[in-house]
Amino acid sequence: MAGKVLIVISCGTDNPNRATRAIHLATVAHQQGNETTMFFLDEAVYLVKKGLIENLRAATGDVADDLMTYLQAHEVPLLACTPCAKARKVTEQDLIEGARLATAAELFTEGQGATVISL
Repeated sequence: MAGKVLIVISCGTDNPNRATRAIHLATVAHQQGNETTMFFLDEAVYLVKKGLIENLRAATGDVADDLMTYLQAHEVPLLACTPCAKARKVTEQDLIEGARLATAAELFTEGQGATVISL
């Protein structure tokens, strides 16, 4: 039974296993027919900055960039926390295709009625 899934991630390139795993979980959730959204907090905003995850991979061999390409191709919302991005000097123009800045209010809206996974 498909539902709504929200993946919230706060780690970035500093933790390639967790970062890649979050993107992998979003991919699997979408492939299972779930309405899937990712919300990037804190250091995770770097994951949606152009060019930063090209060589990021988990110990399992999963490649973050390949998984992100899947999410982009399927128009899975990729929401980057606005104040987190601004604090790290990441602008809307710096973001990969399909990603955009979003507010905490949007995080709560996306979380309503969703299975929420936080990494």
